[in-house]
Amino acid sequence: MDLGLTGRTAIVCASSRGLGRACAQRLAEAGCTVVINGRDREQLTAVAVAIAESTAAAVIPVVGDVATPDGQAALLEACPDPDILINNNAGPPFRDFRELDRAAILTGVTANMVAAIELTQKVIDGMRARRFGRIVNITSGSVKMPLPGLDLSSGARAGLTAFMAGVARTVAADGVTINALLPGVFETDRLKAMIAATAAKRGLSPDEVAAERLATVPARRLGTPDEFGAACAFLCSVHAGYITGQSLLIDGGAFPGAF
Repeated sequence: MDLGLTGRTAIVCASSRGLGRACAQRLAEAGCTVVINGRDREQLTAVAVAIAESTAAAVIPVVGDVATPDGQAALLEACPDPDILINNNAGPPFRDFRELDRAAILTGVTANMVAAIELTQKVIDGMRARRFGRIVNITSGSVKMPLPGLDLSSGARAGLTAFMAGVARTVAADGVTINALLPGVFETDRLKAMIAATAAKRGLSPDEVAAERLATVPARRLGTPDEFGAACAFLCSVHAGYITGQSLLIDGGAFPGAF
């Protein structure tokens, strides 16, 4: 399927690995010029080369933390008028909520809610003027099904979801959509870290914890970053212009609800 994105520009935050990288890869395959982002210069440069070589797309690496003003400024200097913005950032570490002090809470909310709002503020009017824009917020399946230990992540991302739901309705008539992708259990470095932390806390092996987690997924497998990236690219496509203000759960059926 031609996604109708040839010649478009996209900023993909936190895209040097995992789900963000997969989204950047798929958008590049669809014909976008892609600005990718991360804090590890060596890793980011390698990913930029790999995506460019595999797609022939223009890929611009921007080193920085998207939760900071400097990081956001660097992204917008590289791409002042993006057609597509993928808001993404690493979540807070797995931690009992009793261990969170005010500073940790504010850091988590800034990284997983405030940064996405700030970037959206900076690009949305340009999208409206051009009569095309796609904003996708990568949140988490824990927004719908909170997990103990990820309380800060769940809370910040749920706040972002509610905030953007109202904004989405104000720009839909201008050809701008805002949606969220909620990943469940995907094969990423973050999942490995969470499994390791849980295993250490419970005195189990990582394999035992991983098996327990998979048993809760009807699909009985991990999601792949590539299929997540494909879903993201579709939401950014010309075919998804009537989808806005929605949260697409991609979790292999783990959430036990009909709606």
